[in-house]
Amino acid sequence: MRIGVIGAGQLGGTLAAWCAESGHDVAVTSRHPERLRERVDRMGGKLRVMSIPQAAAFGDIVIFAPNWSGAKEAVDLTRSALEGKVVIDGTNPEDGVPGVPAGSFTGAFTGSYLTGASTKDPVLIAAAVNGPPGEASDRLMEHAGAKSGLETLIEWAPGAHWVKAFNNLSTDVLSRRRGHDPLLAEFVCTDERDAREAACQIIRELGFAPFYAGGAKAARLTETGGPLQAREVDVQDATDALADALATLG
Repeated sequence: MRIGVIGAGQLGGTLAAWCAESGHDVAVTSRHPERLRERVDRMGGKLRVMSIPQAAAFGDIVIFAPNWSGAKEAVDLTRSALEGKVVIDGTNPEDGVPGVPAGSFTGAFTGSYLTGASTKDPVLIAAAVNGPPGEASDRLMEHAGAKSGLETLIEWAPGAHWVKAFNNLSTDVLSRRRGHDPLLAEFVCTDERDAREAACQIIRELGFAPFYAGGAKAARLTETGGPLQAREVDVQDATDALADALATLG
């Protein structure tokens, strides 16, 4: 499979190398391609450096991992190339989401920006534990006021099939836990079935255990200020971790 990786920072560069090691043909973008020369040589032709538009066009699947400050520019450069493709979003909004009042992003998790029924409804929390993974997340997040970074990207490029993954843990944690039992849970958020299946496939290939946490709204749980951000969870504990995260929303 051909994979385009937008962003050659810690996350993008690491995922690009791992995907190449897994046998995929990978194109990674960088404003400083000379810094990637050693890594490219080590991959024996499985990793190449391209411009942002070229990498987006190259990939059957695209991993989107620029700094959030450059996300809009990257989308503007690739919107047409991303049309109809699965795009795995590994970004984390740094200071909230455009169009959302300052403080709303983290405030949604302390109740300041919640509307309607209480999100500590025990029936909904129980559903997170006992029901289909992610179902209660979608229902609970309907009550929260701030949108996720993933939802913002969907607004910017609605023709792409977006899925959130690889954003809640540092590359140091990912490197330490990769392929080791018990497998590390990698939370997946999307409303697109093909995107969910593609992301889960890559997550498994790279040595982690995919865990569906809900739709695009639920991505806020894993993003900046969310209760799953920087939370290292073994796969057997992922359901309880998701329920705990949802319980913080009231």
